[in-house]
Amino acid sequence: MSSGMRTHDQVVKKPLRRPGVRAEVYRIEREEAVLLDALLKARQEAGLIQAQVAERMGTHAPAVARLERALATGKYSPSVSTLRKYVKACGKRLVLQVA
Repeated sequence: MSSGMRTHDQVVKKPLRRPGVRAEVYRIEREEAVLLDALLKARQEAGLIQAQVAERMGTHAPAVARLERALATGKYSPSVSTLRKYVKACGKRLVLQVA
């Protein structure tokens, strides 16, 4: 990158060397993987494709694809409102639990 701007990977490389930061990132990634599995299972059980979920959510298929991809990559965490819309579109309800 000739403009001197650093990529995301370059920016996070140094903090990820710290054991505490690395452990927290891995913990979050594990939690999001469990969430993604639950969302995909709900969509599969409902027999829906992304476009159908999107229509029921009032959005477009690429938005649903981005949501699923974001959880898979850990790039960002969706809002509770978005998760609620997704699971409702699949005929489920979102249940949050603090343990």
